[in-house]
Amino acid sequence: MPEGYVGGAQPRVDGPLKVSGLAQYAGEFPAEDLAYGVVVSSSVAKGRILRFDLEAARATPGVVAILTHKDRPTVTTDAESHQDQAAPPGLPFIPLLDERVVYSGQPVALVVAETFEAARDAAALVRVEYEVEAGVVDVAERRDAAYDPPEKRDGVPPPPPPRGDADGAFAAAPVKVSGDYRIAVEHHNPMEPHASTVFWRGGKLVVHDKVQGVTNTKAFVVNLFGLPEDDVRVLSPFVGGAFGSGLRPQYQLTLAVMAALRLKRSVRVTLTRDQMFTFTYRPDTLQTVALGAGPDGRLRSIRHDAIACTSTYEDYQEAVVNWSGLIYACDNVSLSYRLAKVDTATPGDMRAPGATTGVYALEAAIDELAYAAKVDPLELRLRNYAERDQNDDKPFSSKELRACYERGAEAFGWSRRSPEPRSMREGRDLVGLGVATGCWEAMMQPHSARAALTADGKLEIACATADIGTGTYTILAQIGADALGLPIDDVVVRIGDSSLPMAPVEGGSWAAASAGSAAQMACAALREEILKHARAMENSPLANAALDHVVFSGGRVARKDDPAGSISYVEALKAAGRERVEAKADFAPDEEFQKKFAAYTHSAVFAEVRVDEELGVVRVTRVVSAIAAGKILNQMTARSQILGGVVMGIGMALHEESMPDRRLGRFMNHNFGEYHIPSHADVRDIEVIFVDEADEANPLGIKGLGEIGIVGAAAAVANAVFHATGKRVRELPITPDKLL
Repeated sequence: MPEGYVGGAQPRVDGPLKVSGLAQYAGEFPAEDLAYGVVVSSSVAKGRILRFDLEAARATPGVVAILTHKDRPTVTTDAESHQDQAAPPGLPFIPLLDERVVYSGQPVALVVAETFEAARDAAALVRVEYEVEAGVVDVAERRDAAYDPPEKRDGVPPPPPPRGDADGAFAAAPVKVSGDYRIAVEHHNPMEPHASTVFWRGGKLVVHDKVQGVTNTKAFVVNLFGLPEDDVRVLSPFVGGAFGSGLRPQYQLTLAVMAALRLKRSVRVTLTRDQMFTFTYRPDTLQTVALGAGPDGRLRSIRHDAIACTSTYEDYQEAVVNWSGLIYACDNVSLSYRLAKVDTATPGDMRAPGATTGVYALEAAIDELAYAAKVDPLELRLRNYAERDQNDDKPFSSKELRACYERGAEAFGWSRRSPEPRSMREGRDLVGLGVATGCWEAMMQPHSARAALTADGKLEIACATADIGTGTYTILAQIGADALGLPIDDVVVRIGDSSLPMAPVEGGSWAAASAGSAAQMACAALREEILKHARAMENSPLANAALDHVVFSGGRVARKDDPAGSISYVEALKAAGRERVEAKADFAPDEEFQKKFAAYTHSAVFAEVRVDEELGVVRVTRVVSAIAAGKILNQMTARSQILGGVVMGIGMALHEESMPDRRLGRFMNHNFGEYHIPSHADVRDIEVIFVDEADEANPLGIKGLGEIGIVGAAAAVANAVFHATGKRVRELPITPDKLL
């Protein structure tokens, strides 16, 4: 057990609030003047609104107003005012902007009433007449119209330039494989649906929003509606899951603000589960991977081409193919990524965006190559181990992937695997073992934090970052407790409030490294403040003590060479006549370090499946995920993150599929009855192994964990299914009909 709290297995400090139901979410904050808005969704995929019939809806008792594009509050119409921190190039969708319909399920009206039930009933009575145009929702139908995005998305690197001669090396390779891969559209389905409660306070707005970045939401509202910054405050203290769906402000926020401004009263808009399928999703992506190798399986050529869907109004982009030039050593690599416009809402970042998609195709192809070269799939990965990032020609800041392979294989029992497909059975089940590699960038963002000590000896850590269930409250409390030598119960963490020190959106697995580093720096500055006041006390035993000559522990600051000479924090503040002392710090990634090194997390994922030979039903019976992600701040919450990622990977491999009706241009299974996700019965034994890894990318030596758990998980399951059945399914999910 490590000294202090950091590195241990600390239960969530916010856990009691959540399990007792006392934690309040965006759609739960009360107000005396609260009205309720219900969204009316478009029933067509493309066209324009000709007219509304609102008579029956308006006659419903309790209806206050019905907003459409004809009578909404004024919004700014220039593209820059619509942008947010996570927006791709293009003009973001603004609800009720005009009569055009650009995707099925688009909000076309908002009914506001005194009660939710009245608003719901009236919304069902709204009639809309459309001029309908034919829409296309299948990216395969737009393959020939694919294009290279003219403007690149901030933070998403385009494919690196080709190196070597991939085509020539592939043609000359004695062992080669090539295949097309596809993952079904997946929709973000967090437990908490998106909701916004906007409090009207005499012209000022207090917004409770389900979002991953309160400062981003505040800027969006201020810019879109032309409001003074001081008139808007955004709070999101608890988020019931998001997986990326809360990175951007979603349309219920805009509608709630519109209604509050129009009515000059508080308004809540909560989306239904059906409406959760009417915006962001993991983009449909067509991928082709071609690998050429020598007789020993060593790679000589990698080609990876992808065409991803985007909306008609934005160029959403991900780093899909870049991983194929990074994970394995190869001198001849050609990568391409293009977009094709379809008539849907803009796709969005969904847990490990780009990597989950691209690494699946790469790792499935690597598995195919192993069988073609007659080399054990794990051994093939070791033979092609990359000691350097060849995309950017940099050394890795740290990389313990080899140890992940070794420890994961040992725990999983990989050596007991029979090499031939369909060679392992147990009763009526075919048994298969698969392996895949995972990789995700260890990102960081500029971040601010404040540390404050109050007269009762309590420490407060404050920043505007979010906790979407990852454990941010807990790790910030751990960092603060260790920095000031306090019990963790004496640390109060305040986050999810735009009035707190700046934080970007919480995503990309950068929150722990960024917010944690800022908090640690703020605590270091606070220690100096405490010592300053302790030294100034009359007859202070610390009068001449330097900061590096004292220790902060048990609520006291003491000399290292004379522990008896100590002063409590409470005494120091009282003597200074202060009720509170605080310090603020701004963290920014080390640019020189980033220029010199490539920083990534890595994983080795091993999966065992059992396939009923007669029914084609696949069960994932064991998974071992070995992770190298720098220092682990909290063994308990870290394991939880990897477990969640693996479960999502199982869902991708076997269950999740948003099914479009290509005639109607809409997703048809927009509910939990027909959109399948793993249930308890689908999740068996998952073992998480953290491999020690030292890294200096940030003061804490940590790398994010939110994404790496899912990357490679679906590929490991799919590869295990091939080993069990001898049937290669390249389009996920692997449903029984594809195996029979």
